[in-house]
Amino acid sequence: MIILGISAFYHDSAAAIIENGDIVAAAQEERFTRKKHDPGFPSNAIAYCLKYAGVTLNQLDAIVFYDKPLLKFERLLETYYAFAPKGLKSFITAMPVWIKEKMFLKRIIREELVKLGYDPKKPVEMLFPEHHLSHAASAYYPSTFEKAAIMTVDGVGEWATASICLGEGKDITILKELRFPHSLGLLYSAFTYFLGFRVNSGEYKLMGLAPYGDPQSPDIDRYIRTIKEHLIELKQDGSVWLNQEYFDYATGLKMVKESKWEALFGFRKRNPEDTLEAHHCNLGLAIQRITEESMVLMAQEAKRLTGADYLCLAGGVALNCVSNGKLQNAGIFKDIFIQPAAGDAGGALGAALAAYHIYFGKERVIKWTRDAMKGSYLGPVFTDLDVKLTTRKYKAVYTHFEHFTDLCDEVARLLAEGNVVGWVQGRMEFGPRALGARSILGDPRNPEMQKKLNLKIKYRESFRPFAPSVLAEDVKEYFDYDGISPYMLLVHPVAESRRNPLPEGYHAADVREKLYYLRSDLPSITHIDYSARIQTVHRDTNPRYYDLISAFKKLTGYGVVVNTSFNVRGEPIVHTPEDAYRCFMRTEMDYLVVGDYLFAKHEQPNWQEKDNWKEEFVLD
Repeated sequence: MIILGISAFYHDSAAAIIENGDIVAAAQEERFTRKKHDPGFPSNAIAYCLKYAGVTLNQLDAIVFYDKPLLKFERLLETYYAFAPKGLKSFITAMPVWIKEKMFLKRIIREELVKLGYDPKKPVEMLFPEHHLSHAASAYYPSTFEKAAIMTVDGVGEWATASICLGEGKDITILKELRFPHSLGLLYSAFTYFLGFRVNSGEYKLMGLAPYGDPQSPDIDRYIRTIKEHLIELKQDGSVWLNQEYFDYATGLKMVKESKWEALFGFRKRNPEDTLEAHHCNLGLAIQRITEESMVLMAQEAKRLTGADYLCLAGGVALNCVSNGKLQNAGIFKDIFIQPAAGDAGGALGAALAAYHIYFGKERVIKWTRDAMKGSYLGPVFTDLDVKLTTRKYKAVYTHFEHFTDLCDEVARLLAEGNVVGWVQGRMEFGPRALGARSILGDPRNPEMQKKLNLKIKYRESFRPFAPSVLAEDVKEYFDYDGISPYMLLVHPVAESRRNPLPEGYHAADVREKLYYLRSDLPSITHIDYSARIQTVHRDTNPRYYDLISAFKKLTGYGVVVNTSFNVRGEPIVHTPEDAYRCFMRTEMDYLVVGDYLFAKHEQPNWQEKDNWKEEFVLD
């Protein structure tokens, strides 16, 4: 039984294909079109999935879309009716799109599939599970848990904005839902907007900014008190009630009513490129703490409702790895599994899995020891020919290594000398994180590495932290953590023994002073509060990346490297060898590795293309 899952038309469109419950392939459309968070129909991702599975569209048993468009339309109409006469401008903007397109999504999907070779005379069953069921399925079915509580938390699906479910055997039962307009995800996005970041893509920046807040400042408690008194009511089950007098997302064209927020917090909405000041950081820390409090309360409620020992997480808020770390440390559950593509892209996979187990009633057979995501290396792979065609097109100069061990030794040496290396190997990652298949690497011991990567390679805000990739068996040596984190979705502290004491007045210092203080012997991956977003690297899922880090350890004594996604600000993670070479040549990256080929920047011909990545990509 082969099933195709699709998510599209909001953001992070994607496709995934499963065979007899086994995950075969999955990819986001943005990687093919080079449009970050591409919401369009995922034609390229579907074509890839079909090709990898070796089937045509008409050979599928079902095509599954990740939510119910008509239920979403019902929510839209009821919301406008409830808030009338407010929201008329938004209503006039939204209705023509719905009436022309979104109400007839089934027809539009079928028309797009015809372009990919689908024969409507031999129809394939088309299914539409609810949005939060797709999220829940994406987390529960790939986990190793026979029985688990499932929490899905995001902005909004059709009506639900958060849900608590029970996964048991092949079945998922929805036990409790929080409904629009009340939403923890939309609350976090509102603060993302007010603090000058882009909604639906800048939430992770807000998470990275929060630790720059001064935990000793009375402003933190004052902001938390203000939020709870005026903006929200946080219930004992973790749900939130949002005071719509201060928000504008339900019927307006913005997230918040800016003048009211400015009066409430005492400063103006920050513009995207404005200097970050202490009050921005402190407000970021306040909303991060409220988010963590809500997630822990929700987990306690999930435990009460299900009696389960294990928890699965999905939805956009599940990408808040600081909150995930706090949730894990709370000890409510024995273990937690987080879907690596927790946002809408993962809905494509969840939709397919929900159809297989719930609609078709197929039993769940757990054949995996860690999880069924295969390290999330589910995307396209390139060949030697692809690399050679790129070298011919750009007259690129390279060294080809016959033995991968020699390549690892050379790259380890280059990293130890302070070079930045692009690393492209095997199948592309599914989800927002680069996990050693499409990554940029550096030496975590180098005190200049964070600054170099942010300003000269990624061209992004200097406060943004970088993640460590660590050999799974060495994680306790560097971090106050003894578990696994293969998908870079958990934040835990750097080990006490590796920290440098903070100077007096550190917390009250400005962002720049805090940023460049050496906090540990791994300064480039130690965030401002001694935390790190950990990726544990396992030989069975990514042997090449594992061998490279092992070579670095052999040379330096450190089994850990800096890992960031292979892209510049506003660009999707690179997909092909050509994408990688173009990004390499347009930045100050020192070396590039694609498969068994090593490219040195100083040996390359002058870059003739006059394109500017700042014009090509919309800043996130």
